[in-house]
Amino acid sequence: MERTQFPAMKPMFLADVESAQTNSPFNDLIRAMRDNGAEYPQIWHMFAYKPAITKHLERFTQGIMRDPAPLTPGQRELIAAFTSARNHCPF
Repeated sequence: MERTQFPAMKPMFLADVESAQTNSPFNDLIRAMRDNGAEYPQIWHMFAYKPAITKHLERFTQGIMRDPAPLTPGQRELIAAFTSARNHCPF
């Protein structure tokens, strides 16, 4: 299977959001990825910026992907990865 090359992530251009230093583990993840020169999902900035608000989205996403359902978590991950690839979005 050929590996898809994704274009580099573009900055969000939301300076206050991208530079926010809140009490969120996402700030550590962002810093670690930047230090290693790696790309990371831009939505992490939103999770870091408003951790109390985005906690609900985080729990919702984990519930959809991990709670008991007719599809296994692996199948759900595969569907998400395939959809991201079709949309030229790094997963």
